Formats: sequence, C-alpha cells, structure tokens
Amino acid sequence: MSIPPVVDLSDGRSFAGGFPHASFTWLREHAPLYWHAPTTATPDGEGFWVVSRHADVDAIIMDPASFSSDTAGGRSGGGTAIKDEPTAGKVLNHTDDPYHRRLRALVNKGFTVRAVNALEDELRRRTRALLATIGDGERFDFARRFSREIPTQAICIVLGVPENDREMLVDWVDAGIESASESVIASDYANKVRRYAQSLIEAKRAQPGTDIFSAIVHAELEEDGTRLGDHELRSFFSLLFPAGAETTTRAISGGMLALIEHPAQWLRLGADRGVVKTAVEEVVRWTTPSVYKRRTATRDLELHGQRIREGDKVTFWEMSANRDERVFAQPFTFDIARSPNRHLGFGAGVHFCLGAALARLELRVVLEELRASGLTFSLAGEPEWMPNNRLFGLKSLPVEARVCA
Repeated sequence: MSIPPVVDLSDGRSFAGGFPHASFTWLREHAPLYWHAPTTATPDGEGFWVVSRHADVDAIIMDPASFSSDTAGGRSGGGTAIKDEPTAGKVLNHTDDPYHRRLRALVNKGFTVRAVNALEDELRRRTRALLATIGDGERFDFARRFSREIPTQAICIVLGVPENDREMLVDWVDAGIESASESVIASDYANKVRRYAQSLIEAKRAQPGTDIFSAIVHAELEEDGTRLGDHELRSFFSLLFPAGAETTTRAISGGMLALIEHPAQWLRLGADRGVVKTAVEEVVRWTTPSVYKRRTATRDLELHGQRIREGDKVTFWEMSANRDERVFAQPFTFDIARSPNRHLGFGAGVHFCLGAALARLELRVVLEELRASGLTFSLAGEPEWMPNNRLFGLKSLPVEARVCA
C-alpha cells in the first residue's frame, strides 16, 4: 500500500485551507482505525488512534465504560481533546458518570426546553433588525457581521452577560481559538474568560436575574441540597460560551457558504416553507463545527483487527462520520431536504450536546429570516478558514448582498 495521504491532524494549520476531506475519504475506505504517529505539532508527544466511520464513531460515543472522557488507563490527564488536559474530571464534558450525571442534573435545572424556547422572539427581533441594515449591493464579511451576532446574543442572554461586555468576550474567545497552537497566548485569553466568569458568578449570587445562568448558580440537587461550586460554575461558563457561541457561528457561516455554492438549494429554501426543519439538520451535518472528540481507552480492546491498549488516546471524527458513504447517499451533496439525516453533529449518548435545542432554534430563526428578507448573496472574495482542528469553520466570508427584484 502506498503512503497514506493523511495530513497532520494534530496541527491546526492543516485545517487552514478547509477540512481535509480527501484524507478522511481515504481513511474511511482503507484505514477506518488509523494510528496517527506523533509529529512536532502533536500534543504530549504521543500518537493517537483516528476513527473515521459513522458506525464506529457512534459505537465509541455510546460506550463510555470503554472510552472515558475523564482520566483513565493510568493517565494523569485526559479529557476530550488530543492534548491531555488537567481539567479532566472537573469539567462537564471532561467527566464520566456518576460525577457527570450530578453536573448535568444541576445544569439541566436552568437549561430547560421552556427557557430555551422563550428566547425565540428576542432572537427573531435581533435577526430582522440586523438584516434590515444590509443594503442593496453592499459588500461585507458575513462571518463577522452576521454569523456571530445571533449566537453571541443567544448565549449571552442565556448567561446573563450585560450587553456592553458581549463583543469583548467573543473577541477573547476568537483570539484564543485562533492562537490555540501558541499555548501562552491561548492560556492568557482563557484566564481572561475565567476571571470574567467569576465576577459574573458573584453578581448572580448577590442578585439573581431571570437568565438561565442565574438559575444554574442557585440550582440545588433535590437528594442532598448541594449546589455547583465556584470552580464548577467557572468551568461551565468557560465551556458554554465558546461551545454555544462559536459552534453555531461557524454553522451559520458554513451554511451560508453552502447555500451560495448550491444556488438551487437557496431557491428551494425560499420556495418551500416546510423545508426549514430538514435544512437545519443538513447545515449541522455539512458544517459539523466541532469536528472531533477524544476518549481514553479504559481497557485493552480490538477494532478492525487492531489492538487498542488501555490508556491509548482514541479520537473520533464526527465530520468524517457525517460524510460516510455507508450512511449518507451522496454525502458531498448539500441537500436541505435530506431525510433521514443521521448526523452526529450534536454527538450522542450521555454527552449529547447540552445546547442542541438552542442551536437548532438559532439556525431555524436565521434560515427563516434570511428566506423572508428578500436578499440574495454571492461571494465577494475568498473565504478564510479558522486554522483550528477542533472548533473548525470560517473565519471570514466576504459576500455581496442584493435585494431581489
């Protein structure tokens, strides 16, 4: 067999020109369990397994006993990124049951379906107001001016962040993600977010608001009356802000690029009111902003005739799973009416995305209001991708807007 055409998946720069679909198409066909040897860019200086097929990704997600989100297999660190994180065992997405169940139960007391649905009118108002500012023939960066606005407002409303602080927080998170390979810079931005979170927690304790974060700060478990501590709340804020704002921002930008590149789908969105629900799911499948997760093997096991050993890092790539020819007919065709659509863009199992309902609401509102706006969009320059292998998506999307005659 020739040398596999697989880019360095541990290096964010490999994603600066877009997701390396050619590498994963090869992996799904020839090496569904692939050992990625360490490179100069690989965190911790050790290799990791790469899982690319939908069925295998789904199986790993649904088996937390064998594939841990915490520390496992004798490791001192763990978590859900390639790099071992000291936050393993302390943060919601870096924990296993029973601690994960406790954290989730407390967070769910604020993150209810009713609380999320109550945001719709305000998000729709803001989306319409934003679209109303776009003039005929105007050129602008859709990713910065439009895509990040609604997710930012949504997550800030959820967290009770004052209006004047919102853009500052997004700038910090964006800068941290873009400089992820420069650990000192990324750490500085992460510390800024944590310090801000602590000040907000103290404010919510002293004077709770009607926002979801206030409800979480004051939530108690019925069985023992315990609440989340400062570290748990800071960790939740630091997780939810980028996870909630950044992923949906990337989905909106990627969805717009897909609609521009597939004009028949844009026309169908405008002509068929009933297609919005399936369009939301196709945008999530197509963009998959959180492209991979990592687990740690808790025991020796075998997959595709190869031995995964206890303590090994195992990465599974949802973006690859969402292009798997074994599950999706014509997976590289953007089809807003695709049904069924068994994408893994929100994960599955005990770690199913906490903000899935919020993301779906935001995408539905944005697509409905874009469809009703009377605007069409075309590319006005070359799209620019974020050089990041985790929260992947468009950094810039230059467009020109036109008012339909």
